[in-house]
Amino acid sequence: MPGASPRGTYLVIADALRKEIAEGRFEEGFPSEAELMRTHGVARTTVRRALDVLESEGLIHSAPGVGRAVGKASARRPLVQRITDLIKERGFEVGDAVPSEATLCADLAVSRTALRSALSSLEGQGVLQAVHGKGRFIRAVPSAHDS
Repeated sequence: MPGASPRGTYLVIADALRKEIAEGRFEEGFPSEAELMRTHGVARTTVRRALDVLESEGLIHSAPGVGRAVGKASARRPLVQRITDLIKERGFEVGDAVPSEATLCADLAVSRTALRSALSSLEGQGVLQAVHGKGRFIRAVPSAHDS
């Protein structure tokens, strides 16, 4: 970004991103910090300050394992809830194998780390059971009131 801005470079970047969000330019996904650094020719700290402004306004949110996304974080259901909904929607029954981590990561668009944390939580709740070398299996189907 050539020249100094009287308002603060991060505010100029926030304004530019706000305009692009309003135009719907990030339907394919929000750019990474590194990409924003290259685009605007600034340091990571400047990009993060701009992103903090947009996040405080509720225009973007941090999506664990994905990066940042447009919209409020509350618009996305927690990952544990999304997995239990998937179990119900696909009609899994007690004893059925859960799809592989790779398949679930792709289906839910999350990182393996985030997925493993959610699966571990479901194991702790007694919904899933991990069998070493075999995978995870449904131990109890979540009821409708668990949603």
